[in-house]
Amino acid sequence: MATNPASYNPIGEETGPVSGQPPAVSAAIQNAITEASQSEITGVHVPGQNASSKIGATESAGGEKKIKSEKELERERKKAEKQAKFDQKKAAAAAKTPAGPSKTKEKKAAAAADKSKTVLPPYVEETKPGEKKILKPFDDPQFSAYNPIAVESAWYSWWEKEGFFKPEFTPDGNVKPEGQFVIVEPPPNVTGALHMGHALGNSLQDIMIRWNRMHGKTTLWLPGCDHAGISTQSVVENMLWRRQGKTRHDLGREKFVETVWEWKEDYHVRINNAQRRMGGSMDWSREAFTMDENFSAAVTETFVRLHEEGIIYRGNRLVNWCTKLNTSLSNLEVVNKELSGRTLIDVPGYDKKVEFGIIVHFKYPIEGSDETIEVATTRPETMLGDSGIAVHPKDERYKHLVGKNAVHPFIKDRLLPIVADEYVELEFGTGAVKLTPAHDPNDFKLGQKHNLKFINILTDDGKMNENAGVYAGQKRFDVRYSIQEDLKKLGLYVDKKDNPMTVPLCDKSKDVIEPLMKPQWWMSMKDMAAAALNAVTSGEIKILPETAEKSYIRWMSDVNDWCLSRQLWWGHQAPMYFAHIDGQEPDESDGNLWFAGRTLEEAQVKANESPLLKGKKFTLKRDEDVLDTWFSSGLWPFATMGWPKHTSDLEKLFPTSILETGWDILFFWIARMVMFSLKLTGKVPFTEVYCHSLIRDSENRKMSKSLGNVIDPLDVIQGIELKDLHAKLRVGNLAEAEIGRAEKYQKTAFPEGIPQCGTDALRFALAAYTSGGGDIAFDIKVIHAYRKFCNKIYQATKYVIGNLPQDFVPQKTSGLIGKESLAERWILHKLTIAAKEVNKALADREFRDSATSIYQYWLTQLCDVYIENSKAIILKGTEEEKLSALNTLYTALEGGLTLIHPFMPFLTEELWQRLPRRPDDRTPSILLAKYPVYDENMDDPKSEEAYQLVLDISKGIRSLMADYSILKEAKVYIQAFDSTSHSTASEQTQSIKSLSFHPLDDKSTLSILSGSESRPSGCVVISVSSTASVFLHVVGRVDFDGEISKATKKLEKTIIGVEKQKKILDDPSKREKMGEAVLEVERKKLADLEAEEKGFKETIKQFDALKLEQ
Repeated sequence: MATNPASYNPIGEETGPVSGQPPAVSAAIQNAITEASQSEITGVHVPGQNASSKIGATESAGGEKKIKSEKELERERKKAEKQAKFDQKKAAAAAKTPAGPSKTKEKKAAAAADKSKTVLPPYVEETKPGEKKILKPFDDPQFSAYNPIAVESAWYSWWEKEGFFKPEFTPDGNVKPEGQFVIVEPPPNVTGALHMGHALGNSLQDIMIRWNRMHGKTTLWLPGCDHAGISTQSVVENMLWRRQGKTRHDLGREKFVETVWEWKEDYHVRINNAQRRMGGSMDWSREAFTMDENFSAAVTETFVRLHEEGIIYRGNRLVNWCTKLNTSLSNLEVVNKELSGRTLIDVPGYDKKVEFGIIVHFKYPIEGSDETIEVATTRPETMLGDSGIAVHPKDERYKHLVGKNAVHPFIKDRLLPIVADEYVELEFGTGAVKLTPAHDPNDFKLGQKHNLKFINILTDDGKMNENAGVYAGQKRFDVRYSIQEDLKKLGLYVDKKDNPMTVPLCDKSKDVIEPLMKPQWWMSMKDMAAAALNAVTSGEIKILPETAEKSYIRWMSDVNDWCLSRQLWWGHQAPMYFAHIDGQEPDESDGNLWFAGRTLEEAQVKANESPLLKGKKFTLKRDEDVLDTWFSSGLWPFATMGWPKHTSDLEKLFPTSILETGWDILFFWIARMVMFSLKLTGKVPFTEVYCHSLIRDSENRKMSKSLGNVIDPLDVIQGIELKDLHAKLRVGNLAEAEIGRAEKYQKTAFPEGIPQCGTDALRFALAAYTSGGGDIAFDIKVIHAYRKFCNKIYQATKYVIGNLPQDFVPQKTSGLIGKESLAERWILHKLTIAAKEVNKALADREFRDSATSIYQYWLTQLCDVYIENSKAIILKGTEEEKLSALNTLYTALEGGLTLIHPFMPFLTEELWQRLPRRPDDRTPSILLAKYPVYDENMDDPKSEEAYQLVLDISKGIRSLMADYSILKEAKVYIQAFDSTSHSTASEQTQSIKSLSFHPLDDKSTLSILSGSESRPSGCVVISVSSTASVFLHVVGRVDFDGEISKATKKLEKTIIGVEKQKKILDDPSKREKMGEAVLEVERKKLADLEAEEKGFKETIKQFDALKLEQ
C-alpha cells in the first residue's frame, strides 16, 4: 500500500503503510446530504434528479417504468435487504426450539460496550506548533474516519510560520505579472466573541483570497479589529457594575480607559484565535487596530485637514441622545420600535413600565382672551419645552389667532407665539401643532424658520432641568404622568387615545432616545457624497447585488450632515482645543474659539494668530468628546496600508480589490470609506463591493442575544451540549427574563445541543447558502449534513491512496496520454467543466453556484460513478488498464482537492499532503498549488454523451431490480436501437456491471441485443433513452397477481385524482381566480396524473401478458 514517496515533501515522522482496503462509503452519507439540500431554504441542486421530469415509481405513457432517482433506488434497495434479512431470521427462529431465559440485560450491556469502543479519546497533537504536521496512518483510530478535530489540528500554525499568507512579490519587489488581489477585513468589534455573520463574511473572503492566491496573484488579506467606541464602553461599564458595583466615574477617565484596554487585549486574542480556527489566511504581520499608533495619527490628520477646509464645523443641533449612556448616537445605533397603539415598555431607571403609543390632547389658553387652542402630543412631558404653536395659513378656525400668543400654564411668563406655516396639515388632528424646537427634529426646522426660542428641558441623564419650572429634578417619564394630572386640575386636559407610532431605542441600553440640542462637531457631506455617488454611477466601483447598488445611489442622493461627536471616554479624542478667555463665560458652541491641532503646540500657534484672541489672555483645553467610531472606520482601507505615511503597501496594494460585508452597513461604513478615500487619497478604496446576506435563525428571525439564537462559530466547529449553551447565556449582560426566553429557544432549536461539524463543513455550507439574494435561514442540520460530505471526500481519498502501489509516481502532467478508457475521458471531462464553472462562478461572486458545481463533481461524478467504475478495472484489468485508471484517479482526486481547497482548507491540506507528488513538483502546501483551469483537450462532449448512456443503462437496471426486489442473480438484457449505442453498450459491459450489480454478485448476467432482435420473453422493460431499453427477466421471480393488485390500487387512486383535477380546471369560477401561471401548474398536474393513469393500465396489461408466457 502507498505511503508518500516524495522525499522532498516529507510527512513528519514515517506514516507507514495504509492497512487494509478502506471500506466503501455508505449511501447514507449521500442521502443525508441530498435530504439536507432538499430541505434548506437556499438549498443547492439535488443531485441525481431531473428537474424537468416527475421522478418516482410511476410509468411513462408507453407503459415503461420511469427511472428512479439515486435516493429512491438506495432507499428501496435498503428496504429490500432489510426485509430479506428479517425473513431469514424469522425462518431460522421458526426452525429452532424456544429460546431460554431472556437475555435483554446482556444485550444492553453488550450494546453499551460496543458504544464505548466507538467513543474516541480526546485528540492529542504530537506536532510542535509551527512545524509541519506529523501525519498519522489511516488505521489510527483518530483518522480511520473523518475527525475534524484531528484533521484541522496543526496546519494553521505551520501555514502562518511559513509565511504562506504574506503577499508574494517579484524579486524586484513588484506585484506579480498575474496581478494582485487585496482585501482588508471588515474589522470585527472588540466586544466579545464572533458570530455567524462574521463566519459568513470571513468564509467568503478567504475563499476569494485562496482562489486568487492559487491563480498565482500577489494576494493580501489584511486583518484587524475595531475599537467600537460605544459598544465596548457599554459592555465594560456593565461588567464593572456587575462585578464591582462601580461606574466609570468612580474609576475616573484614565483608569477606566486602562480597564477597557485590558478588556480589549483579552477579547482581541479570543477573536483572532477564532479567526485562525476558521482557517482565515490573513497576513497577521500587517494586523491593524483602529486605535493603534498609526491609525490614531490617521484619524487626527483627517480631522485637522477637514476642519481646516471648513468641511468639519461646530454646530448646536439636535442629536440622538441616550440618557442611560450619556452620549449622542448615530442612526445606526438607534432601533425604531413600531407600535400599533398603547404599549407599556421597560425603560432603564424606571421600576414600572412606561406608556407609549398614545396621543394626549390638551388646550393652551390664549393671551388676553377666554379662548383656548387645542393641540396634541405623543410626548406630554415635552410641552414644558414648547415655545410656539403652528397653524395652516388657510385654516379659517385659527386665522384670527395668528400673531397672537398662547400662555404656558406651568411656566411663568412664557408666551407661545402662534405662527402660520403650510407645513401644518389642515385635516390632521386639531389643525394646531405645538412646537418644541429643542426636542423634535421637525419642530427644530420650524423653530429656525419662525425665530422661536430653543428651550432645552432635560439634563443629560434624563431629568427635568431648571427650564421645566416646578418639575425640575423629576424624571422625564414620571412627568409624563404627573403633567396630565395637572392639566386635568386646570381644566385643560381633553383626551387620550391610542396612536400608532415609532419609538426610538438605544441599541445598546434599550433606553428611549431623546432628541437633544448639543454643540457638536459636524461634517458637511454634500460635496463628498456627490463624489462618492459618481464613483458608483460611473462604474468605477461596482456594488453587488444590484439591489444594494440601487440603495446606495438612493441614499447618497439625499444625505444629511454627519454628527461626529460622542460623549464617551473610549475612542479617538477630538483633536480640537477650546480657548477659555479669562474673565469671560465660555461658549463652547462658538466654533471660532476652537482650534484644530495635530498637537497642542500646533493648536496654540493657530490660537495665537486668531484676531478674536489678540491681546486677550486664554488657555486651551482639549475637547473631552471622542469621535464616532465610523469616522475612524471610514479610513480603514488606506490607513491600514500606512496612510498618512507614503508606504510601499499604499503604493503597490492600494486601492484594494473588493470589500465584502453585510448590506446593513452600506451607508454607515461603505459610503464613508468611499468619501474619505476619494477626498484624502484621490482614489477609490476598492473597485468592487459584495454585500452578503444577513443570517437569520431557522425560524427566519433576526439573530439577537436576548432571543438566544446568536450562534458562536466555534460552537458549530467543535460542538456544544445544551447545558453549556444555557451556561453561556449567563456570562453576558442579559436580564433574567431574557435568559428564560433564550433558553426556551435553545431547547427547541438544539434539543441535543450543537453537533460537532468542523470548520470545513461550516465554511462550505455558508458558501452554499450565499446566493446574493435574500437573507439566510440558518439551520444547524444543514451544516452537519456537510460534515458527512467531508467524510465522503475523506473516505474517497482514503480509498484512492489505499489502492496506489507503494512505488506509484503519477505522470508528470495531468494531461491526456491518449490511452484513457471512456470512463476516464468522462471524469476528466467533468473535471475540466467543473473547473470552468467554478472559476466563472467565483469571478461572478456566485458562491452558491461554485459550491454546487464542486459538490456535484465530488459526490455524483467522482465518488458515485468514477471511483465505483474504477474498482473493477483495478481488480481485474490489465496492467496497462490499471496504471491508466490509477493515473486518472490521481488526476481526478488531485483536481478535486485543489478545486475545493478555498472552501475546505484543512481537509484538503490533510489529504493532499498524503498524495505522492508529480515529478519535479516541489509545492510545499496545497494553498500554493495551481488552481484547476479549463483545459479544452479534456473537454470531450462525445465521451460525455457515450458515458451518459452507460450511466442511464445502469440506473435503469438498478431501478428495475429495486422495483421487483431482485437483489442478485439477475438476468438483464440491453437492447440498443442504433449502431452507436450498440457499440457503446458492448464495449462498456464491464462498466455497466460495475455500476449496476452488487460487488459480490457474480451470477447476474448481462446481454446486449441489437434493435433488430426480438424482445426477450418473460421480461419487464424500462426505456433509458431514445436509443436503448433495459429488460429484466422476472418470470418465476415475481408474483404477477400481487403486482397486478398493487398496480390496480394505484390506478384507482390515480383515477380519483384525475377526476378531481378535471373538476378544478372545468370550473369557470375557479379558473377566473387563477392567474395564467397557476393555471399552467394545474394543467401540468392533470397531464402528470393522466400519464400515471395510462402507465398503470399498461403495467397491468404487461403483467397479464407475462402471465401467459409462464
